[in-house]
Amino acid sequence: MATAHEKLAASLEALRQLQQDAARVFRSGQFKRADRERLVKTGFLQEVMRGWLISSDPEGSARGDSTAWFASFWDFCRRYCEHRFDGQWYLSPEQSLLLHAENTTVPTQLIVFSPRGTQNTVELLFETSLYDLRVLEMPAPEDLLVRDGVRLFSPEAALIKVPEGFYRRSPLEAEVVLGSLQREPSRLLARLLDGGHTVIAGRIAGAFRRLGRGDIADDICAAMKAADHNVRESDPFTPGPGKVVKLRSSSPIVGRLQALWASGRDAVLAELPEPPGPPVDRAVYLQQVDDLYEQDAYHSLSIEGYRVTPELIERVASGAWDPATDANDRESGNALAAFGYWLAFGRVRKSVETLLAGDLNPGAVLRADHRDWYREMFRPQVAAGLLEPSMLAGYRSLPVYLRGSRHVPPRWEVLPEAMPALFDLIEHEPEPGVRAVLGHWLLGYIHPFPDGNGRIARFAMNTLFASGGYSWIVIRVETRDEYMASLEAASVGGDVGPFARFIGHQLRSTGPKSV
Repeated sequence: MATAHEKLAASLEALRQLQQDAARVFRSGQFKRADRERLVKTGFLQEVMRGWLISSDPEGSARGDSTAWFASFWDFCRRYCEHRFDGQWYLSPEQSLLLHAENTTVPTQLIVFSPRGTQNTVELLFETSLYDLRVLEMPAPEDLLVRDGVRLFSPEAALIKVPEGFYRRSPLEAEVVLGSLQREPSRLLARLLDGGHTVIAGRIAGAFRRLGRGDIADDICAAMKAADHNVRESDPFTPGPGKVVKLRSSSPIVGRLQALWASGRDAVLAELPEPPGPPVDRAVYLQQVDDLYEQDAYHSLSIEGYRVTPELIERVASGAWDPATDANDRESGNALAAFGYWLAFGRVRKSVETLLAGDLNPGAVLRADHRDWYREMFRPQVAAGLLEPSMLAGYRSLPVYLRGSRHVPPRWEVLPEAMPALFDLIEHEPEPGVRAVLGHWLLGYIHPFPDGNGRIARFAMNTLFASGGYSWIVIRVETRDEYMASLEAASVGGDVGPFARFIGHQLRSTGPKSV
């Protein structure tokens, strides 16, 4: 008779076979009943609703971690809607625009339109839900497109269908989508003309004018007038001085980063102390950085979940840690992470030294050096055979998900545009505090690397702080919850204030500033 361990192993093999095409979402009927019940009981599967399951981590499942669900959310919605509505479905125009604007945050409620809808709310995991709205018929094929298996309105069709309130509820997304159309707005204009959408044309013209593209606004009004349509232009954004910015890019991800940066500057300036200025005595400043190494390594690694001790940090720093001859050192993931951090810290220190020694743009130094930090961080794991050498290649080529966060980092396909855009923003920012705080946030927001993004973001922040003479700050593991919650507020809600206040408090409590 098979033992419990052997039965679980057989059930895991059944799961592995189904996961070979990277599937995370399953129907109950894909498993034998005994396998399904065993995998749910042990936490390898999690039930979303009757008949539907997702892959899960046993440890995370036991503590109620939402990561598996948020990582599976879009794939679940795609598969569920395809099964229930047989291809006759699409997302609401509002949600379509959010995705076109590269806002991939998991919504609390996803609204799906379908001729087969029943006006019903399906309650899902972690306070999310799906509402199916019944419509009479599917839109014209040219109004829809499919991205990653999800059926969306095209940007032009969605802009015509969303109410005016969308511009006030989601001004950043409206900016980004309009920016993506600014290079060639003819398809949008054709829809306005053919549909005789005079009110909507006036709204879109007013939006373009607010965003600094009066030429497009004039073209819309002139074309509508030529077709004998009377257009009254109106600004749909919140009245008065707002956070909208002049359109600078037709790339959605670039436009999004530019808008996020512009909207966050004032919050950072309001919370940070004035920059002390470049250190007069560079040697003393660098010694202060060296003196903080053990604290920095312990807390930064602990924030990421590694179980490290001050004694382990000391062994690594002193050279007593020896994976070449000590099997325990070689096999310890915590020790390898600590060694990688020591190597990366040394490389970051060289970047700070370079920055302080010459009249260099901090953003340019970060652009040139950040990949080296990352490679040093994971070189020990690769050398020990725990990671594939391709881990050192650089930016990720797969989706990545953040533990317990509704924020889903941008698609890997947009990284070649996103990262240069971020460094451009840092290079052109005159305030060192803004460079450091927004640079940290948005580097973590983009999450360009397969792993280590939090550590790299904190290294980037402190390197950028050095250019203004601010002290190197250590974010302590005791403040992890506040730290992560403030990043979540920025990435999901667009409110940078809590994160700026958190960092400002760390700066004021650190001690001496410039030297």
